[in-house]
Amino acid sequence: MATTHVSGRRSRHFYSDNNSGIHPQVLEAIVRENSSPEQHVHGYGEDSITLRASNVVRNAFGGSDDIGVFFMWSGTGANVLAVSAVCRLHEAVICADSSHLYIDECGAPERHLGVKLFAIPSADGKITPEQVEQLCPDGDFHHSQPRLLSITQSTEYGTSYSIHEIKALADIAHKHNMYLHMDGARIYNAAAFLGCSLQELTIDAGVDILSLGGTKNGCMGAEAVVTFRPELKSAFRFLQKQAMQTPSKMRFVACQIEALFTNSLWQQNAGKANQMARLLRDKLEREVPSVSIAQKTEANSVWIHFPNREVLDFVQQEVDVCLWNSKTLLTRMICNFDTHEDDVEHLVSRLSAAMKRSDAKQNSPNSL
Repeated sequence: MATTHVSGRRSRHFYSDNNSGIHPQVLEAIVRENSSPEQHVHGYGEDSITLRASNVVRNAFGGSDDIGVFFMWSGTGANVLAVSAVCRLHEAVICADSSHLYIDECGAPERHLGVKLFAIPSADGKITPEQVEQLCPDGDFHHSQPRLLSITQSTEYGTSYSIHEIKALADIAHKHNMYLHMDGARIYNAAAFLGCSLQELTIDAGVDILSLGGTKNGCMGAEAVVTFRPELKSAFRFLQKQAMQTPSKMRFVACQIEALFTNSLWQQNAGKANQMARLLRDKLEREVPSVSIAQKTEANSVWIHFPNREVLDFVQQEVDVCLWNSKTLLTRMICNFDTHEDDVEHLVSRLSAAMKRSDAKQNSPNSL
């Protein structure tokens, strides 16, 4: 991914869902726990607040005691720890070539774990059982042996796996004695798009271990790993500490995730972001029909190919968007829980003006 960042003058923009602020209810949860009568508690998760938050998350996935919930700071940490819970040094991970695990963790899995990543080409961020079958373990000691299949939900390209597709991937993974990992940085957006519960999308579909997001859906900085297999749970706290992902004041991370799971806040936030992305796509198709839309809109992002750099630069003078590929000008426009209709209107208006300006230049006699 080649990204270019140019700060726009707008306070809300479309560059990344990491760039938004904190949802007020999440911020209130932090303040509430900080001002509670029980201000001094044991650290490192040995407190009633973290225990309560763990139970809230566990119940969202069926409530089994075999489910482990481990809060941490970063999505990279969550993904790397999920891999470390499964893979030994000679083993490998199968993932899409667009996955964060492969291109956006700065080589962290390889650097810290020594595992190999087998990247499957995918035009829309999704991989298929047929592709996975070609890379399954073969028992040859000359080769790294795949032990983990990792998928992203929703994908980096804003597409979503159906429950049926996840089950098919789980079946092929389990058939070959592999585990299925889901990078769920945007799992809430996928669930909102599909109209299903988090449980249906994960443990019921055969997912074995989940990187559960939070930051992209309104948290200040909170992620988690959720394990669905008892053998992955037992040693995880030791791995987490070794990986420097055990917050000492864990309750302030845990309460953020708990806030997302209270009164359906995660659904409200993800639904709003998805709704704004759908509105953006509809308005582009209607008002700027010459723009080339590159992917389906099944979560909170819209992908387009800009016709030339001049149009992109004109848009970015006022609206921040993410240039994904500098050669093809593939660009991501992502919506947040706090994106408003007037933000969408402004982006579409700016893009429309840029296209008209470019067309006029091309049709000018001086351009001949």
